[in-house]
Amino acid sequence: MPIYVYAEVLEDGSRGEPFEVSQRIQHEALKVHPTTGRPVVRLLQPPLLRAGGKISGDPAKAPADALAAKGFTRYERSGDDTWSRTAGTGGPTTLHKSGTIKE
Repeated sequence: MPIYVYAEVLEDGSRGEPFEVSQRIQHEALKVHPTTGRPVVRLLQPPLLRAGGKISGDPAKAPADALAAKGFTRYERSGDDTWSRTAGTGGPTTLHKSGTIKE
């Protein structure tokens, strides 16, 4: 079963401490904390990528070849407002904040 991460919604609208719940995909998202009864929000989590037998929950830490094999493209900051492709073959090789793109 998938594990979902939730956080309580505090009175001031901020989020409380996150907690995990194992739920079936077809079950509705929780609306209240199972023990406190306070309202909760489900947090988005990065997908788990299997790379060399290891599971990485953070795509930024996954090896470039594992990301490319899964069809992902990763960009990393290479200068002020400039991003360079470090994994994958899709998309331009360089992006710039001004909108300039190098193929």
